[in-house]
Amino acid sequence: MPKKYGVKEKDLVVTHVVNMVLTGKLRSGDRLDRNEIARDLGLSRVPVQEAVVQLEHDGILSTRYHRGAYVEKFDESAVREHHELYGLISGIASGRAADAADPTVVAELDSEVGQMRGARDARQFGVHAKRFRAVINSEYAGSRLQAAIDSSQTFIPVSFWESNAQHREQLLPSYEAELVAIRERDRDGAQVACAERADVMARTLLGELVRRGVLAPRVGPLRCIE
Repeated sequence: MPKKYGVKEKDLVVTHVVNMVLTGKLRSGDRLDRNEIARDLGLSRVPVQEAVVQLEHDGILSTRYHRGAYVEKFDESAVREHHELYGLISGIASGRAADAADPTVVAELDSEVGQMRGARDARQFGVHAKRFRAVINSEYAGSRLQAAIDSSQTFIPVSFWESNAQHREQLLPSYEAELVAIRERDRDGAQVACAERADVMARTLLGELVRRGVLAPRVGPLRCIE
């Protein structure tokens, strides 16, 4: 695999493993072949091991002493849980932004929402959506919260959303609602907008995973996660 400059080797491995899970090449309980991953990516085992540590921390792999790394349970509830956590902890930063309602921050967010409305395609929309969140996180998410936000995004693949033609139509309303809530100092409204967007993202990704045959269609109601 050609080297991607500016991207950490560990992150390449994380992306590769997550893609294998999302395409069904790795399934719940499968053992990760670290040598095969290193060979496929043209890397040493060092970044592979670093990726395994991160993926275990993110709840995607589990390691067993002297037995290797295995894919944790991957099903509808796992996908929903990752997105639910993302919505909740992103909402913490957005709630802080609403408490402050800083005019400079609001103006930056308003500019990004305007760019999202006029985006030519899903990729361009995604660029400005990412900047919208970066404005909030840089001001109102400390290092610990930012690390948690990053960790919760492992099962939110950028490549999927960049190729989703309905990206803007599905997610723009929640960004608009979040902006209004922040401007009006509506902490609860900002947090609800984040949670609702995460739910839309989870349902959209699940629909695609079912279409690909990675997950089976749901039979009966989803069991609540305790």
